[in-house]
Amino acid sequence: MKNVIMFLLITISLPAFAKVEAFNYNFSLEILEDFYPDKTLESIEKKYNKGANISSNADYKIIKYLINHQRYTFPVFVQYYKDKSVDFYVRLPSYFMHDIFHESLIKKLGKQDTYSKYEESASYTWKNVKDTQHFYRAECTITCFPIFYSVITKKSDLPGYLPILKQMLKQSSWK
Repeated sequence: MKNVIMFLLITISLPAFAKVEAFNYNFSLEILEDFYPDKTLESIEKKYNKGANISSNADYKIIKYLINHQRYTFPVFVQYYKDKSVDFYVRLPSYFMHDIFHESLIKKLGKQDTYSKYEESASYTWKNVKDTQHFYRAECTITCFPIFYSVITKKSDLPGYLPILKQMLKQSSWK
């Protein structure tokens, strides 16, 4: 009887020692560096294949690529000016943990320049990191999760340039 009780105690307590990590514990921001401003269309398509053309005009085009992470696929929208990326917008999976993703941004970019909160939504901005601006937004319900991450060039010599984020805001009813 003593052996049976000991066996049950050991069996029940084993899961307590199991390592539990968030779903995005192995997601690396380096994956997104492939889409940073000044990357060529050719280099991105070499690695991620040809994306879906979302919009284009004489000089600008927006192409959607799909990134696979574990069992999930999520979109990255990249805007090009004459076949060089100028900004990107990625809709992050809701299973990502905000704390982990935000911490990885801070490790890479330093503390954010601005932070604003509206109800259960928070926005973070890094204003000048190697001639780019970084935008990140997260929301909380029961847990906190990332909504999007975007990197925009700071080059001002681009004629008629409108970042993807501003284009989306222009088209939405939420202003």
